[in-house]
Amino acid sequence: MPKLTPQHEIDQLVTLIAQQPDGMSVDALLLALGGSLQRRTLQRRLALLVAQKRIQTQGEARAMRYVVPQPVNLGAAKLQAPSPGLQFTAEAYAPTSPEGEEIKAYVRQPRHLRQPVGYKLGFLEQYHPNQTAYLPQNLRDQLHALGRSPAEQTPAGTFARDILNRLLIDLSWASSQLEGNTYSRLDTERLIEFGEAADGKDALETQMILNHKEAINYLVRDPEHAVLNTGTLLALHALLSDGLMADPSACGRIRHRAVEIGGSVYMPVALPQRLDELFGIVIQMATEIADPFEQAFFLMVHLPYLQPFEDVNKRVSRLAANIPFIHHNLCPLSFIDVPQQAYVDALIGVYELNRIELLRDVFVWAYERSCQQYVAVKQTLVPPDIFRLRYRQALSQVVAAIVRSGAAATAEAIRSQMPASVAKADAEAFVALVLAEFQSLHSGNAIRFGIRPLELEAWQEQHTKKT
Repeated sequence: MPKLTPQHEIDQLVTLIAQQPDGMSVDALLLALGGSLQRRTLQRRLALLVAQKRIQTQGEARAMRYVVPQPVNLGAAKLQAPSPGLQFTAEAYAPTSPEGEEIKAYVRQPRHLRQPVGYKLGFLEQYHPNQTAYLPQNLRDQLHALGRSPAEQTPAGTFARDILNRLLIDLSWASSQLEGNTYSRLDTERLIEFGEAADGKDALETQMILNHKEAINYLVRDPEHAVLNTGTLLALHALLSDGLMADPSACGRIRHRAVEIGGSVYMPVALPQRLDELFGIVIQMATEIADPFEQAFFLMVHLPYLQPFEDVNKRVSRLAANIPFIHHNLCPLSFIDVPQQAYVDALIGVYELNRIELLRDVFVWAYERSCQQYVAVKQTLVPPDIFRLRYRQALSQVVAAIVRSGAAATAEAIRSQMPASVAKADAEAFVALVLAEFQSLHSGNAIRFGIRPLELEAWQEQHTKKT
């Protein structure tokens, strides 16, 4: 890990510069320091202070001088104190802890001032599921309290399915924005709900949004997909990267070539066999983590750090992080309002320093924002129909059987198809439930019962009365 400068040495530089109202050049600072620092070391520390906005530059090249900015007179204005331990800046950024600020300052230095690094196996090896904790227990307790949903006691995935339409738009838009996509939320809504591509947008941006829609549907519509294993992660990559890879065969496959990280001096693992082995280890370790929040954050840290795919790694990690929330019926993480720069800085901190504090700041703030977005949705959710939940599989079986047989949706037809799993005491209530489902059956929701559009269309033509 690159050595971080002791704080008192940084403060000494600021004090020295502040004594000269007209500022100081690098040469003047070297002279004042009596040769205790090499020029390159001094330049790195000055760059760090500029990134922290504790000093400013004036002039260019040889005429450049460093000055301490004058304090702004706030007059009688009163500022509300930020939450303890977190710092807020005028820049569009997530609130950060002092540790997060330290990482931010380091990664904001120019690339040539940062030490190139490769993948460090020790970063993964020092993590022991259910013993190591990136998220302290008190923080996890707070997140659990925030994320509880009305569907807490229902089968896995119920809450995510209940808010699926909203989640499709929010997560597709926010995750794509973090990749530089310029679709607005309204444009995203029109594309997802009506298939209307926004005017003037690149086709790749449209494809990125639609890929998110397919990948989210894959996780939410079938509870069997909301599990952590290599097959699920490869499927997510295949769906998210569809039509976006230079080599189409790279979709859903561990990469076979070296990659670089834009804006970072980190070089990921290049050997395919080693990469495949580490990918399996990361997923296995994630499955062993009991707490869903720790599990989600572990994936957000180690999937991008490993870079198992040629591209689309961060998108896979963001959707994979939602698997524990879907499985435990917790509020999903939509990444709404997460500033792109904060997210990028946080990941570079993981890549180059193996430090997770800034990404943790972003993760916690993002989850709080997601919960705020869905609080109204939670309150308006209709309490789950326990009877329907109990006979969900039988309901799907009977509806599909009637449609495929071409029979009319009558009580008699339903009784003839009723499986033995329906208790005799519940038979008439089950018939009423199936009849109600046929009243609201259309091409948009028929997929719930495994019915293809052409099958439903043929059945409707046969049984819809012509007027």
